[in-house]
Amino acid sequence: MNQEMSGVIVEDQKQKQEMKGVNGGVHEDIKIDYVFKVVVIGDSAVGKTQVLSRFAKNEFCFDSKSTIGVEFQTRTVSIQSKIIKAQIWDTAGQERYRAVTSAYYRGALGALLVYDITKRQSFDHVARWVDELRAHADSSIVITLIGNKADLVDLRAVPTEDAVEFAERQGLFFSETSALSGHNVESAFLKLLEEIYKVVSRKTLLIGSGANGNHIKETNNGLLKGLKIDVISGSDFEVSEMKKLSSCSC
Repeated sequence: MNQEMSGVIVEDQKQKQEMKGVNGGVHEDIKIDYVFKVVVIGDSAVGKTQVLSRFAKNEFCFDSKSTIGVEFQTRTVSIQSKIIKAQIWDTAGQERYRAVTSAYYRGALGALLVYDITKRQSFDHVARWVDELRAHADSSIVITLIGNKADLVDLRAVPTEDAVEFAERQGLFFSETSALSGHNVESAFLKLLEEIYKVVSRKTLLIGSGANGNHIKETNNGLLKGLKIDVISGSDFEVSEMKKLSSCSC
């Protein structure tokens, strides 16, 4: 695993890709302005893969099994007239894979921390996940706390007020979602990407004005000047090997 992506800003004409139009448009050539790496973390069986699948493909797998290792999905959206490709990593919640997943925090600009509203223990572990995330990720990472399975209201074990209080105390965004129905999934992801865009834009302005005292240099690939660019090579990630370990195709 050689390099990781940290808010890649793509301006080279060679980076144009053939894809379906953003937000349900027709097929057309779209120039990607930004690529944001996002990680989805939390205990096992809280619905991380289902939430991601709902956002990326609008699907829900009724035969879902625990994710083994790490895999990612992508979706391209338009935010403030910019075309943003979200590369969203699904990290396994099982403790024995913690050493594998911790490396994937590096380079992430955003994180969705998911717990199950019907399992108090999954919420009790949220503080530990926040600590681990902040130990491995950039200090400016944007974090959204997600209470999943909100459709199971009769089984609720975590009051919304507890989650709101924790999120406010930790400086996190918060939303309750249902991967089954799709409730709030789209808005939670889009809010996260919007906040990441704000952070990246502020950094770009600071760099452009020379506020950080660094010299602005032109990169060989014609990428935006002044930003640290860590480009992921798909082959270098050994993604195919990771996906072979996954026991659910959804």
